[in-house]
Amino acid sequence: MSSGKVYIIPNVISENTQEEVIPAQVKNAILACDFFLVESIRTARRYISSLKLGLVIDDLRFETLDKNTSIEDCIDLIQPILEGENAGIISESGCPGIADPGARLVHMAHQFNIKCIPIVGPSSILMALMASGFNGQSFAFHGYLPIDKKDRQQRIKGLEKESKEKDQTQIFMDTPYRNEQLLVDILKVARKDTFLCIARDITGEKELVITKSIGKWKVGDIALNKVPTIFLLYGN
Repeated sequence: MSSGKVYIIPNVISENTQEEVIPAQVKNAILACDFFLVESIRTARRYISSLKLGLVIDDLRFETLDKNTSIEDCIDLIQPILEGENAGIISESGCPGIADPGARLVHMAHQFNIKCIPIVGPSSILMALMASGFNGQSFAFHGYLPIDKKDRQQRIKGLEKESKEKDQTQIFMDTPYRNEQLLVDILKVARKDTFLCIARDITGEKELVITKSIGKWKVGDIALNKVPTIFLLYGN
């Protein structure tokens, strides 16, 4: 018996946007899956239901695949795929494996020669880069910056230096309630001629992307509190 496939399925990154951002390929992939490996079962059930595919949600099988999923767990999760079933990986938001769980199981699937199929969909990181006007040939995503203020400011300085030396776009984020403090720290320590792009609520109702030099940014130029936001620095 040949093994099944792993479909890497994007989720919406802003509520009630599935009609605008989720292509038919995603819907076809979901219909091809025998079970789902998901970051949040509740979110995945609600997402699939919103796509109106005619599926009985209570009949679908879900297993948790999140940041706490171990290698041993992945071995168990991959067994049905080896036996011929198709699995769909769905994260809480956006694309699995890009700042979201999923990569560990996909990596393991490759070791068993299981076909892994990425499906196009919204990624706030890549969409922010597209809209920034910064270097898309060389870029790095650093996830969350340190919580400690001193360490965070030091990290910002390091990213700025790396951007200048490598002609590289530096991309990072923070928990939404710390967004405004992060902006304060960036404006405090970065050079005036370094460029900062702030991409807020990509694909959502409050979507706004602004790029300008540090010297032209002011605290309060953009409301960020409790809104998902991507920050991009470019120092060349």
